[in-house]
Amino acid sequence: MANLKELRNRITSVSSTMQITSAMKMVSAAKLNKAQDAITKMRPYSNKLTELLQSLSATLDADSGSDFAEERQINKVLIVAISSNRGLAGAFNTNIIKKVKSLTETTYKGISTEVITIGKKANDILKKTHTVTTNNNSLFDDLSFENVAEVAEDLMAKFKNREYDKIVIVYNSFKNAATQIVMNEQFLPLVAKQNDDVDTSSVSDYIFEPSKEEIVNDLIPKSLKMQLYKAMRDSFASEHGARMTAMHKATDNATELRDSLKLSYNKARQASITNEILEIVGGAEALNN
Repeated sequence: MANLKELRNRITSVSSTMQITSAMKMVSAAKLNKAQDAITKMRPYSNKLTELLQSLSATLDADSGSDFAEERQINKVLIVAISSNRGLAGAFNTNIIKKVKSLTETTYKGISTEVITIGKKANDILKKTHTVTTNNNSLFDDLSFENVAEVAEDLMAKFKNREYDKIVIVYNSFKNAATQIVMNEQFLPLVAKQNDDVDTSSVSDYIFEPSKEEIVNDLIPKSLKMQLYKAMRDSFASEHGARMTAMHKATDNATELRDSLKLSYNKARQASITNEILEIVGGAEALNN
């Protein structure tokens, strides 16, 4: 059994760690509340815009469609991996890295694949095994639609210039503070809405001003920018949720360890006191004899 001084030092150390994890949990909880509110308000608009664009795109003729909806033979794929700049968030970043590796080793096996990382953690790992062309760590310093739109415009330009035949986004979708769902979402080319229950001919009854093609071509860049921004917001909220959960568990574990150490300390102290009493009693008996 460790001596009393070692146990006291360990108790102090664990108590300090517990204070840090508890503080980090409260900070993440405060940030999560704001991030969750932002993504909750944003989702209905983003989903409706995507649904509208898909419905309109499904009614366009093949020759009048947008360059962003062009289906090509997939020879080169770009994966946009969204992680975080900071750790201590459980499996948040690990799940993204695993998903990217799974895509390159199975889904796109034999196809030239490159990666653009958003977040320091994914970049640090993936650059060792994959071709990482760009790393956008600074986006999380000022997460705004304008900054994300610049990245989206760059992705659209790369696809339009045929640098890549397919672009996908890998990110954590926020469900609740304890649950994040890893998403593999196609960014380009656009996927037309496929739903047998919906009569797309009814869309053709509308009168469009300007033309349907102009409306679609104007909506596509806005929709793609919104899609990437929503993914960033989802990931941002997921990060704080994952960190809050991880720090909560860490605090509970530290509390359990501290209580166990205190019990060991009290047992060792009691044993020490008992030994001292036995020595005193033994010495007194020796003197009496």
